[in-house]
Amino acid sequence: MRNLFIGIDSGTQSTKVLVVNAANGKVLGEASQAYNLLPDLPPGAKEQNPETWRGATSKCIRKALKAAKAKSSEVRAIGISGQQHGFVALDKKGEVIRPAKLWCDTATIAECEQITDALGGKKKTIKALGNAVLPGFTASKILWLKNNEPKNFKKLATVLLPHDYLNFWLTGRAVMEYGDASGTALMDVRKRKWCDKAIKAIDADLGDKLPDLMSSDQPVGNLSAAAAKELGLSTDVIVSAGGGDNMMGAIGTGNTEEGVITASFGTSGTIYACAEKPVVDPLGEIAAFCDSTNRWLPLLCTMNVTVATEMCRNEFGWDHKKFMKEIAKVPAGSDGLIMIPYLEGERTPNVPDGTGVYFGVNNRTFGPTHYARAAMEGVTLGMNYGLRRLADLGVRATQVRATGGGAKSKLWRQVMADVFNAELVTLKVSEGAAYGGALQALWCWRNQQGEKVSITDITNEYVQLNHRETTEPIEDNVEIYDELQLLQTEVSESLRGAFKRHRAIVAG
Repeated sequence: MRNLFIGIDSGTQSTKVLVVNAANGKVLGEASQAYNLLPDLPPGAKEQNPETWRGATSKCIRKALKAAKAKSSEVRAIGISGQQHGFVALDKKGEVIRPAKLWCDTATIAECEQITDALGGKKKTIKALGNAVLPGFTASKILWLKNNEPKNFKKLATVLLPHDYLNFWLTGRAVMEYGDASGTALMDVRKRKWCDKAIKAIDADLGDKLPDLMSSDQPVGNLSAAAAKELGLSTDVIVSAGGGDNMMGAIGTGNTEEGVITASFGTSGTIYACAEKPVVDPLGEIAAFCDSTNRWLPLLCTMNVTVATEMCRNEFGWDHKKFMKEIAKVPAGSDGLIMIPYLEGERTPNVPDGTGVYFGVNNRTFGPTHYARAAMEGVTLGMNYGLRRLADLGVRATQVRATGGGAKSKLWRQVMADVFNAELVTLKVSEGAAYGGALQALWCWRNQQGEKVSITDITNEYVQLNHRETTEPIEDNVEIYDELQLLQTEVSESLRGAFKRHRAIVAG
């Protein structure tokens, strides 16, 4: 009989499920379901109903198991990757109070300032937490609820993150593992404990509403009878701790030892590394997260990657093939046209008021092909800003492992290698977060069987590179992008005051 493991990636735009065979790490079946954000919300607000994630997860598990021709008795464990930072508010009955505010919600700038001021300013905040309090993180969303919806705040009994909510649905147990919890801006990442100062800056009783923290190698529990019935599985199935999408993406890309860097090019962009000790940025630009293997995950996040390229593609009426064909006509550096890609505000650097800007528009660069290429290069340069900051903190890459939609393009992979000035590789299993969920579930299950196995042993065995797509930097292009990197940063910094004034004008 086969030992099968289910990996789930519950994201902002879709849910993906993989069924993985422990014998060889192969994906036997997969399924996905797309969904949207809630429409017609105020500027900056980004929300979804948690029930949407549940429905998509249930449907995709059944589809993936069918595709794998799997028997329910073959499934051993489930591991969930979820979009980070989202605030799921539950009442005393365990029911959802209101739609979840998501990681990309930037409507909480005032609350971030309020919490930071209560903690004594930015330096003292980073000293207490290891991180600054940014609009993407969960803490400000909780205070937003208190400030803006006091009736709903009064009902609040339990604070969960998106993947924790799915674990709660599957097992009936409300907990948080260290990795995802470190993205709340409520936890001291050095000590892996809730930070009383940050909690009290929001509400004196908030500590009672935060779940217990747990180690990342432990199970949350077994499937409840109700969940097992809904999924057609046994209550013997274990649910592992799971983690945030970046933490699980690290596992799924084999980023479980120092020296490897993962770059995820999706709607947003993330770059992260494995560290044996906390990596705290005194400027607060790099997030000092824990990972989902009981170590640390220094991480940068940019909120705008395929957001920018898809905007251009849709506006110009191109399919993906046409998009790549057209931008290939433009030389590296787009003849000096640079995009500041802060379409949804920005997190690294922290510019929540930011907007998109094209700089260098002239008769030569005014046109769809240059605009499209500059968008691709602009978001890659934006990620490289954070990669350079990681290097300043002592985290240097021997190799960059690229995942996400952007990594599927040969041309974009070359841009990545040139901008990062590093060897760039891809993985045979491209769905890193879902695959990481399955591998963490396998790790958890084997530990429960009494084996002494490390997560690095597992990733070294199962995670395989796609050597045909390995890309080396082109020296001439590296020099061009070095110059554009400096210019993009200079333009961005010069516009910070203008961004704030623009937001005020738009807000009326």
